[in-house]
Amino acid sequence: MDRKSQVVRKVPAITAHFWAVKILTTAMGEALSDYLVHTIDPYFAVGLGASGLVVALALQFYVRRYVAPIYWFAVAMVAVFGTMCADAAHIELKIPYATSASLCAAGLAVIFIVWYLSERTLSIHSINTPRREMFYWAAVLATFAMGTAVGDMSAYTLHLGWFTSGVLFTVIFSVPMLSRRVFGLNEVFAFWFAYIITRPLGASYADWLGVPQSLGGLNYGRGTVAAGLTIAIVVWVAYLWITKVDVESAGAAHTGAPSPVLEDGA
Repeated sequence: MDRKSQVVRKVPAITAHFWAVKILTTAMGEALSDYLVHTIDPYFAVGLGASGLVVALALQFYVRRYVAPIYWFAVAMVAVFGTMCADAAHIELKIPYATSASLCAAGLAVIFIVWYLSERTLSIHSINTPRREMFYWAAVLATFAMGTAVGDMSAYTLHLGWFTSGVLFTVIFSVPMLSRRVFGLNEVFAFWFAYIITRPLGASYADWLGVPQSLGGLNYGRGTVAAGLTIAIVVWVAYLWITKVDVESAGAAHTGAPSPVLEDGA
């Protein structure tokens, strides 16, 4: 197998498993980030999150194929650090959620524009070179930071609360899936639209479960929620690693075959 074929297999197939674990990681990232910054020194917590992200991405770029534990470890660390960045912008720099969401959206747009101008595609099926993989992870980090700001803006600025926000983002998340199936919405647009929404979706439910009742939550505790979600992620990823059900075939990756979950609603 040549180098190009090996790199292609570093992203999972986009199935129901992908979306489920992705939402779990967004929720876990929110809960763990909040738990760390409220339990230990915030600056140390951010440094810890940054270190974890560097290690995770180093492992991801080092391996030559998709390895479920390594890939999802990277996604999980992006979730944690992306949350910390968005929260720091609001808490430490006093930047309003609407402003930080807009700035993150602008940054994401720049990444997509440069990515497309450079590679002429934004498809996850085309991640077959190191440069495309760098664009991919830059976009992933931007979506997490943007999604965190959007979720907090919905709950705080718009006063919708965590549970109502979660329901709202669940509905929005379903839109590209249904539009892809019913109206033939562009697959790449549908994927990234849904990907962005998974962040505020998972985070809203995580906050609803973890924050005190005075803030509209169920008060299970951020640490408890983070631990429970981490266990769920580990078990699910272990299943994926063992069964290989989310390993995309080389042929599908090279030809840009439609995503099963977007095409068939799996």
